[in-house]
Amino acid sequence: MLKGIAASQGIAVAKVYKLEPPVLEIVRKDAVAEEELGKLDAAFTKTVSDIEKIKEVASKSLAAEELAVFDAHLMMANDPELRSQIEDMIKNENVNAEFATEQVANMMISIFESMEDAYMRERAADIKDVTFRLKCNICGKEIPNLSTIDSPVIVVAKDLTPSDTGSLNKEYAKGFATEIGGRTSHSAIMARSLEIPAVVGVSGILEAANEGDEVILDALNGEVILNPTAEQVEEYTAKAEAFRKEKEALKELKDQKSISVDGREVLLVGNIGSPADVDGVLSNGGEGVGLFRTEFLYMKSEDDFPSEDVQYEAYKAVLEGMGGKPVVIRTLDIGGDKKLKYYEFDEELNPFLGVRAVRFCLMRKDIFRTQLRALLRASSYGKLCIMFPMIATLGEFREAKQVYNEEREKLINEGVKVADDIEVGCMIEIPAAAVLADNLAKEADFFSIGTNDLIQYSMAADRMSQPVSYLYQPMNPSVLRLIKMTIDGAHKHGKWCGMCGEMAGDEIAAPVLLGLGLDEFSMSATSILRARQIINGLKYEEMKKLAEQCLEKDTQEEVIELVNQVL
Repeated sequence: MLKGIAASQGIAVAKVYKLEPPVLEIVRKDAVAEEELGKLDAAFTKTVSDIEKIKEVASKSLAAEELAVFDAHLMMANDPELRSQIEDMIKNENVNAEFATEQVANMMISIFESMEDAYMRERAADIKDVTFRLKCNICGKEIPNLSTIDSPVIVVAKDLTPSDTGSLNKEYAKGFATEIGGRTSHSAIMARSLEIPAVVGVSGILEAANEGDEVILDALNGEVILNPTAEQVEEYTAKAEAFRKEKEALKELKDQKSISVDGREVLLVGNIGSPADVDGVLSNGGEGVGLFRTEFLYMKSEDDFPSEDVQYEAYKAVLEGMGGKPVVIRTLDIGGDKKLKYYEFDEELNPFLGVRAVRFCLMRKDIFRTQLRALLRASSYGKLCIMFPMIATLGEFREAKQVYNEEREKLINEGVKVADDIEVGCMIEIPAAAVLADNLAKEADFFSIGTNDLIQYSMAADRMSQPVSYLYQPMNPSVLRLIKMTIDGAHKHGKWCGMCGEMAGDEIAAPVLLGLGLDEFSMSATSILRARQIINGLKYEEMKKLAEQCLEKDTQEEVIELVNQVL
């Protein structure tokens, strides 16, 4: 048995499909530049076409947020800078196209991998994906197409690129196991969206597994069993069926409330990236939208910031689609790890701590005002809540709220219908804001805790950095105390507090968050029914005592042990 990280829950029993990309033996050759430039041009054309086809396949099963990676790949494949560097080397040195491509790609990958900014380091993996496809197309080598798998398999690989994962047909790809990766990697996030089991970080699996071997993938406990006995196959087949029935039974909770045994009611809502994701929230029993990430409107736009009318239509579609259920829309959260192809951010030593989110909006109020006008115009079509991200001080919130009030007044004076029950709140993701929550709550209508950033800022550890990933600790008592400060600060002034980070959908965290008094849990749509099942089986008064005990523990490990004991 091999151990790894359970990245997407489930159990599967099937044959091994080893994903082994073609081996390219690239050597430098003297060549005629004109011929090589022709080969390069054809390869670029095919690479763009390949990515577009993969995106089209992926769009049938992935949400807008996951699909954004393919837009980044297309932008890279169409990047004139990448192409011109390869062309220059071919012309200046009369070398073969594949060699020039490899040299330029290796140089770019090396530069990006050495950068301090986590977003830029992530782009190194994307460059590898795109340029490997480009080299294969130059050399006439076919990359295995996972969409052609036509029998039940478990994919075993070193790692899965976004292109690989986006090509999976879950009718036949029953799950996957990779040697590297974590719960927040592209492949793990996509697996959860596809609802297929995945175990990542399984050291040595490529060497141990052979094509066609029978394998058990236990993505509940992060285990892979190669060549199991007949008894093990029977046992895990039964477990898989039990898990399937449990998922089916969860559908009965779709139209129920989220309420503890002793009557504490909370809202379980969904995170979305586009209007197309609304159906997923509703079909999974979501009681609203807790986070609409509007930056994807900006990232999908080709040559300029999306217009007021384009944004208005998107916000209107979500509000109408949710049929009066509350919708929290986050204003533009760009910068740091999110770039735009048509806007050049100033160079910063640490973009994550620089001009991003509300800071960018307050510096570029013209862009901010356009978004606020679109939101206000759409407000009459549903229950709108507007949230400002990355608030660090009360002054920032006041300034953002002032711009909002100015645009509201202008629209009303223009005779535009604007809802009178819009709530304006802030995202708590900076420790300073959590500590000052009781002051912020005097002027904000609500809070939503963004744990992804709150945790990494609290622990001073980049959550995308493998060497310090052990410090990404949602259940650390220090993080729990910041969450309690935020919830208590909101409740002191009669305001509600939600959470929209990954932690909101964590099964171990749910009892503690309920006990801390969290009012709204926002998560991926596929996690909602399981979270409802958990919360509906808990006693709020008991969870309050559990939360108090957790706050007094010394380590995350002690907190998790206590939660498991109590449950």
